[in-house]
Amino acid sequence: MISDPELDGAGETRPAQPAERTQGPPPRVREAGGAGARRPWLWALGGAALASAVWASGLYALGDRLAAPQVSYRATENLCQDFEARALSGIAGDLHRYRSANRHNDHPAVRRAICVLQNGESVSTFTVRAQVDLHRKTDPGPEFDVPSDWLLVEAGGAGGRTEEVRGLGERALLLVGPREGSVELRVLHGGAVFAVLADGTGGEGSTPADTGRLRAAVVEDARALMTALKE
Repeated sequence: MISDPELDGAGETRPAQPAERTQGPPPRVREAGGAGARRPWLWALGGAALASAVWASGLYALGDRLAAPQVSYRATENLCQDFEARALSGIAGDLHRYRSANRHNDHPAVRRAICVLQNGESVSTFTVRAQVDLHRKTDPGPEFDVPSDWLLVEAGGAGGRTEEVRGLGERALLLVGPREGSVELRVLHGGAVFAVLADGTGGEGSTPADTGRLRAAVVEDARALMTALKE
């Protein structure tokens, strides 16, 4: 940027001097508490926000060439109020007892709402993430089989198994991570995609030992959420 000439003495002007170059990279700002103190919901929402912006923009660009899907669910600006998580709370303790993280994004192509719950304030052993995507421009069916980054990265990497769940939406897939205690349920119904992800990170008395019980709880809470948002 070119600056105005500097004033020198009694009104005389002199050319502006070029700014001095800073030696070395700028100093790094350390987060309070260190990297290990980052709470689970900050990663869950931050990553989702970036992915949402890129992904939704791509869908919006294709929107005019694809038929808009039918959406029979209402949008929500506070998913944590609609997502009660009663079954999962029966496993991990009252998930609404501690501070929740809520986010929504009203994009022309995809309206997204996210809620993250955990069973502790600063330290938790169980995290649940619910997400609702209402697609306005494109059919989400072709991309429905793609597993989320959460399951591939946060829940132990590639591997695990996928199971079909009958009687829930048009299609429902249950993805179990390579290690027990990490489950993601995804449900497709018209232009709506629901996802409920549960991850137990260890801790006596907090992490479900029976993955079968966890799977059943995820399905039950997802079904209740779909009923709550049904128009």
